[in-house]
Amino acid sequence: MAVKIRLKRMGKIRAPYYRIVVADSRTKRDGRVIEQIGKYHPKSDPSFIEVDSDRAQYWLGVGAQPSEPVAAILKLTGDWQKYRGEPAPAPLLEARARRDKSDIFNEALQEAHNEPRSEAVTPRRATKKATATAAPAETEPAATPPAATPPAAAPAEPDAVSPPADETPAGVEEAVAGAETIGDPPAARDG
Repeated sequence: MAVKIRLKRMGKIRAPYYRIVVADSRTKRDGRVIEQIGKYHPKSDPSFIEVDSDRAQYWLGVGAQPSEPVAAILKLTGDWQKYRGEPAPAPLLEARARRDKSDIFNEALQEAHNEPRSEAVTPRRATKKATATAAPAETEPAATPPAATPPAAAPAEPDAVSPPADETPAGVEEAVAGAETIGDPPAARDG
C-alpha cells in the first residue's frame, strides 16, 4: 500500500484550512485517513502551521511520501531537514499574542475614571415637561384673529398705462363733483 502525507481541505468557500494527514494514496482527497499529524491555516497572517514532529519523522521513516505542498510545509518547520540530516532552517514567524478582551475593557475603564469630569460640549435638550409648560404660553392662539388685510398691490409695470397714485382720472372727478351737487340741499349750493 502506497502511503502519502497530504493536505485534507476543510473550511468554507474562500476560507480554507487544511489538516496534514497520512492517508492511502488511492483514497479521495478529503476521504478516510490513517492519521492526522498537523494543521495548516493559510489565510491567517502569518500562516498558522502546526506539525507533530515525532509522528512526521515516523511516517517519513517508514516510507510515506509527502505531496508537494506538504513537502514545502515540512521544509518550513524543519522536519524534512531533520529527516534528511541537513541543518535546520530559520524559525517560523509567529503571530503576536492577542490581548484578552477583558483586559482591554478594564484598561479603557481605568482611563475613563482617571479623566477629569467636564461640562458637556453640546447643550442638553429640553425635557418634555419643560417644553410642555413653556410651549402653550407662547403658542396660544389670539382671542380674535387679526383683521384681514388686503394683499399688497403688485408693483406696476412701466409699460402699463395707469394713473399715478396721487392723481385720479378725470371722469371720476366729474362724477364726484356732480354727486355732491345733486345730493346737497339747495341752500348749500348757493353759499
